Amino acid sequence: MGAGISPERYVQRLDRARAAVAASGAAGLLIGVGPELEWLTGYDAVGAERLNLLLIPAAGQPCYVSPRLEASAASAAPGLRGPGVAMATWEETDDPYRLAASLLPAVGGRLLLSDGLRAAFVLGLQEVLPAAEWGLASAVLAPLRRVKDPEEIALLRAAAEAADRAMERIISGPLVGRTEAAVARDVREALVDEGHDTAEFAIVAAGPNSASPHHEPSDRLIGVGEPLLLDIGGRRAGYHSDTTRTIWIGDTARNGPDAEFETIYRLTAEGQAAARAAVRPGVSFGSLDAAARDVIRAGGYGDAFIHRLGHGIGLEVHEEPYAVSGNAELTVPGNTFSCEPGIYLEGRYGVRIEDVVCCTSSGGETLNRSPRQLRVVAGR
Repeated sequence: MGAGISPERYVQRLDRARAAVAASGAAGLLIGVGPELEWLTGYDAVGAERLNLLLIPAAGQPCYVSPRLEASAASAAPGLRGPGVAMATWEETDDPYRLAASLLPAVGGRLLLSDGLRAAFVLGLQEVLPAAEWGLASAVLAPLRRVKDPEEIALLRAAAEAADRAMERIISGPLVGRTEAAVARDVREALVDEGHDTAEFAIVAAGPNSASPHHEPSDRLIGVGEPLLLDIGGRRAGYHSDTTRTIWIGDTARNGPDAEFETIYRLTAEGQAAARAAVRPGVSFGSLDAAARDVIRAGGYGDAFIHRLGHGIGLEVHEEPYAVSGNAELTVPGNTFSCEPGIYLEGRYGVRIEDVVCCTSSGGETLNRSPRQLRVVAGR
């Protein structure tokens, strides 16, 4: 529940959100369960069928609407326990939508809803607020959330370090003759053992499966003389890790990587290094994508780099900003995002190398530190 973020920070965030709403001309924010609520209050609420809603009017005091049975947990959240946010509870037989509407200073105007608010909740609010206009809260919150403060960066750094330890544990362990799914279970266990609260994903892709960027681990056995792509991540104190390494399984010169694999690995590593080196305040996210893509294209594999360079990371594993061609948004200190070029040769094999990078006032800080050179391991 937002461990590691000071209560004062939540006060600042609520104030900034209210100011942003007022500047946008909207009447208020209506924030349901999800990352926006957690960012504003530190409350990782249960996303069930009962309405939980944080109301932030453009003018006036914020109020949190909670089912009575969850009010105790809500009031313990660092951003909700002080006097700055009022608490309104509803009983099982109450109409929470009418309660929410009664707490807004006016029923008209433009109201901005959190992007992931359930459709049933949206329809219920629209029924009791027929005069309102509607928009997305990300219009005002995304520019605030995409710039990480020092506390958030420290949590992301700790999550990256924990993921690095988990990655090294898997690479040094038994692999040959085991299924992708079995190794994925080991990844999840290692992520938690090394400091994550939860393991969120574990892509384990051997041989030709490594050419599928979002491969689901299967019952395919991992063999000698083939690559293994590991894309892993979890959640620690609310913040995510995300890192990828591609290794080669082999124990003799006869079953080592072939020349083309070595080529695509080298190009991926050089492209990733070029993109990381290009990070500094004032460059566009599109140009970061181009820094990696130009290296890979010059090497003859441009068509095999089939996804964007990266995505923002924080309370969500994928969030703004996105390092993708055409994104003219300029980097600023506090932007934190993945840098993960890849080359995928369908039916044969693929390579991806991924680190989380933070833009600082003096350049880019790479939060992941595990080795990036091509490693050939026995896997036994």
